[in-house]
Amino acid sequence: MSNIKVIIASDSVGETGELVAKACLSQFNIEESDDVLIRYPYIESEDNVDDVIDLAKSKKAIVVFTIITPELRKYIKQELVTENVPSVDIMGPLMNILEGQSEEAPYYEPGRVHRLDEDYFKKIEAIEFAVKYDDGKDASGLDKADIVLIGVSRTSKTPLSQYLAHKKYKVMNVPLMPEVTPPKELFQVDPKKCVGLKINPVSLNKIRKERLAQLGLKDTASYANDKRIQEELEYFNEVIGKIGCPVIDVSEKAIEETANQILNHVEGRLNIKG
Repeated sequence: MSNIKVIIASDSVGETGELVAKACLSQFNIEESDDVLIRYPYIESEDNVDDVIDLAKSKKAIVVFTIITPELRKYIKQELVTENVPSVDIMGPLMNILEGQSEEAPYYEPGRVHRLDEDYFKKIEAIEFAVKYDDGKDASGLDKADIVLIGVSRTSKTPLSQYLAHKKYKVMNVPLMPEVTPPKELFQVDPKKCVGLKINPVSLNKIRKERLAQLGLKDTASYANDKRIQEELEYFNEVIGKIGCPVIDVSEKAIEETANQILNHVEGRLNIKG
């Protein structure tokens, strides 16, 4: 049985150092255990470093460290050499090279990679939310959503939901049709997180005719009929009036332009009144 001990010392949680250590140990068929791998996270002071050194000497351990703060990294390197403790600086060498070649100064913030991971997972969660609650499939999403988009068919509700999801917002969109009563929950949510998407009849007619052509259908269908469009837009105004939420005109606008207006509103930078 191996008597190798490895201390993972970090000013964050120590996952990076542990992954590297495990990968190396696996090459020697050394079984992982709490006795072999000892994690010492959240090192914040020279006293913490001294504790690591003492522990390493008492257990005759190797120290694998991921210290971002320059002062602490310098201190632990000096102490490890002075006390003749075998060690590996996982991040220091690459950090030094990057700092020499990059025009940007490093943040020197422990745990920053985990904040980036958190952002990634928030984005994935928001994208899944947008898919699940697309076209008002489940009214329970209204209470969970950060943003609720409301509009008639072909007002870019779905692409806007996906675009905003990539900004980590949970977005639900609700289609309006005169024949279908909106869920009662729509009139109970905070109107400040709701945004109505209005469009002029000419633009909507053009978009719907193009959609019918893509589907191989005649543009004489009621979907693109002027009277039908007017009826839907009047119903939209009626519902939005009851909700009392802001409205954005999406006529002739790119998705990005509309999305930026929505973000300006929900982040409090712009008061949209319609």
